[in-house]
Formats: sequence, C-alpha cells, structure tokens
Amino acid sequence: MALFEGYERRIDKINAVLAEHGIKDLAEAKQISSDAGVDVYALVKEVQPICFENACWAYIAGAAIALKKGQKKAVEIASTLGIGLQAFCIPGSVAENRKVGIGHGNLAARLLSEETKCFAFLAGHESFAAAEGAIGIAKSANRVRTEPLRVILNGLGKDAAYIISRVNGFTYVKTQYDYAGSILNIVLEKSFSIGERAKVRCYGADDVREGVAINHLELVDVSITGNSTNPTRFQHPVAGTYKKECLELGRKYFSVASGGGTGRTLHPDNMAAGPASYGLTDTMGRMHCDAQFAGSSSVPAHVEMMGFIGMGNNPMVGASVAVAVALQQAA
Repeated sequence: MALFEGYERRIDKINAVLAEHGIKDLAEAKQISSDAGVDVYALVKEVQPICFENACWAYIAGAAIALKKGQKKAVEIASTLGIGLQAFCIPGSVAENRKVGIGHGNLAARLLSEETKCFAFLAGHESFAAAEGAIGIAKSANRVRTEPLRVILNGLGKDAAYIISRVNGFTYVKTQYDYAGSILNIVLEKSFSIGERAKVRCYGADDVREGVAINHLELVDVSITGNSTNPTRFQHPVAGTYKKECLELGRKYFSVASGGGTGRTLHPDNMAAGPASYGLTDTMGRMHCDAQFAGSSSVPAHVEMMGFIGMGNNPMVGASVAVAVALQQAA
C-alpha cells in the first residue's frame, strides 16, 4: 500500500538515502522518531493541516536521520531535515534541480542560529500575507534561541505597507530616501497594537535603492523574496544588490528566492523576447539566492507539481523550525 502521493516515483531514492544513514525503511524511520518522544507527523499537520501525506513522511525521514546522527541542537537538526526533504524530490524535477529540500533545511538552520538577528520578507502581496507565518516561525525559533529573532517586511508601496500594518497590528515605519545624499530617513513610526504583533516592523519603499537602504538599516541577515508583485522591479533587484553590498562589507547574508518554479507570467513589457523571457523571475532568483524555493508560498498542490512535497513553502519553513525545536527539547 502506498504511504503517500507519488510513492512509486520517490521510494527508491528515499530508501537509498535512508540506507546511507543506517535506516532500513520509512517504518523504521517513524519508529526512531517515536522512540525519541516526538510525533513528527502531528507536528507537520499542525503547521498546515491541508498538507499532503508525503510532506509528513519527508519530515519523518529527516528527523530519523538527525536522530541517527546523534544531533541534539535544533540548528544542526534543521540542516539535516533538509536531507530528508531532498530525498523526496522526484528525480529530474524542478525541485531536485534546485535542491529545494537542502535549501529549506539550511534556511531553518539560519533562523535558529544566534548569528541571525533579523529575518525579512522582501514582499510581494503573498509575502505580506505570510507575515502571519513569520510570527509563528519566530515564536518556535525563540523557544531555543537566547536572543529573540526580529521580523520585518520590506516591500514596494508605502500606502500598502500602512494598510497592511493597520490590518495586522504591525508597526508601520515610514521612510524618506535622500537620493542625493544616499541617506534613509525615518519620518514616522506607528504601532497598531501592543505586544508580539507590534514587534513586526513594516516598511514601504519607493524603489530598489530605498529597499536596499531599509535592509541595511535593519541589518537583515536572512530574507525571502516574494515572486509575484514586482519581482523583476523590486524584490529580486533588492536582494541581489544587498547581497553584493554585504559581501563588500564582509557580512553574512542568506538570500532565499521564493516562488513559481514554472517561471510565472510577467507583465507584457517583460515578454518582448518571447519564450526566453518567461522564466525571468526564476533566472533572477538563481543570481542571488543561497536557497531557491519551487512552487507556491502556500498551496500544497503547486509545490507538489514542482516535484517536491505537498506543502506550501512558507508553512514548510515553519514545519522545519518546529520539528527541529521539538527534537532538541526532547533530547
């Protein structure tokens, strides 16, 4: 009986990866995590109840490998979870080519690392919506971090940033960029709640230069680009420029390129070259990223279509952090 979606296309690769770590099969992997006192399946379902079965089993595989290695720290476990996720990528798929599973593990490890102070969504509309997930990620990570992880949103449009802050209870930060002096000035800060939500700082930006300056102001260590609204005019150029400048400053910056593995449709202005320009967002992401996602931020079926597991990319980040933290606390 098939345990999950796409079983026949995946199982040989999965068994080979498990065997490399001294694990006979997925049944043994499940037993290993159960013996450690962690219900990995339930944890993953709790993060995104509509995720596919293969997502739960991918985390079970990764957790078992981490336990077999004797890892006890969440930051190490998170990275190893990526091995389990990568094992579930269908051979020859977009997800396998991009090594999305390994990328997810490395991202979760960075969020759990004390070296990472600030996590930013370089936002299209879908990443603004994912701020809810960011709050959850920070809450999980902070259970094992000594210094709380800061979360910001940095996106195109000051009006949009104000509205999103008001709706969600974030702190709106209005900036004015001095283009002649290359100086970013804060002209207004307004919190729309108190407590946890108010800690999320939400910025609007007029253009790429201001977006890069906002990242420098907040000393962003890790970011995820949106891949929907203005990817070619804001998110990817901000991440790429900021990465170059961080390298010049000798600072570590982990850049994640999110979004559609099929290239997504772009504005007609960007389609003049015909089919060659269709995958431009994919190409731009590869130019700056340390990890690249494939498929939707939130829709399991779209991520599955990319040859990965059936779970939205943003919930997957939450699941990676949650499972790693649970395994550390159970150790």
